[in-house]
Amino acid sequence: MKIIVFGASGGTGQEIVKQALEAGHEVTAFVRNPAKLAIQHPKLKMVTGDVKDTAAVENAVAGQEAVISALGPTRPPVPGMMEKAAQNIVAAMKNAGIRRLISTTGAGVRDPQDQPKLIDHLMKGLLTLMAGEVLKDSAANVVVIRASDLDWTIVRYPRLTDGLFSGKYRVGYVGQNSGTQLSRADGAHFVLKELVEGKFVRQMPIVSY
Repeated sequence: MKIIVFGASGGTGQEIVKQALEAGHEVTAFVRNPAKLAIQHPKLKMVTGDVKDTAAVENAVAGQEAVISALGPTRPPVPGMMEKAAQNIVAAMKNAGIRRLISTTGAGVRDPQDQPKLIDHLMKGLLTLMAGEVLKDSAANVVVIRASDLDWTIVRYPRLTDGLFSGKYRVGYVGQNSGTQLSRADGAHFVLKELVEGKFVRQMPIVSY
């Protein structure tokens, strides 16, 4: 499958690129700084650009079969970046006739199927206090994707670690079969598994240990 990965130079993005190549996919990595992605492969194409650039996103998406967004807030945060990125990606996919989108976000972004417990409320409250604007922008990103008619899946992560791949994790909703951490390697594994299987189309599961 021909896949473009946005946020390919981030921790999770790099794992997605690596595992996608290992699985035999043709991968286009959309990055702001190519030097941050130290992966070389015959089936890897690097595209340098800014997700806020509508034309750059549209050009990069053309000819792909599926889109994966592993974008996360920048440091320091750029106000509205995540929302604008979603708008550009969704529009580019519609123009190119591409249906399948998998996007990642944090567990602090809620879904109607969640049943948060007290600890979940406390953790979200702390996150809102410490990074309220980032959480707001991430939620806006999700709103744009959910409002589209694409075949989207939004994969939510708890606290991510650099732990090894295990292939053993839970898939559920906040307060229902959910934990507090996950390795980036396992997070990437689920994204690529879902890309092929499509068991959670138009859903927002959380993946955790």
